[in-house]
Amino acid sequence: MLSKDIREMTEADIRTRVRELEEERFRLKFRQGTETLEDPLKLRGIRKDVARLNTVLREKIIGIVEAGTSASLPKVRSAKKTRVSRRTRTGATRSSKRA
Repeated sequence: MLSKDIREMTEADIRTRVRELEEERFRLKFRQGTETLEDPLKLRGIRKDVARLNTVLREKIIGIVEAGTSASLPKVRSAKKTRVSRRTRTGATRSSKRA
């Protein structure tokens, strides 16, 4: 399931899909305890789909346009970086010591 497909769904549809996947995951976990599964990686896929659905649902609730776009990310000021020279025991800086 792709994120762009999930974003086109309504909140009610997303919640319904999460419930369905959680139920399927429960059944697979139960079967895994009693027998070997044909596709054990299906559990991982279901878990990731549920996480994706919950992320998009949370974005819709908060009101984020789309994750990763510059419009949705807060602007952060970059701090000025200054270089501090350290002095050795003799009092010379490292750069002057190398020369």
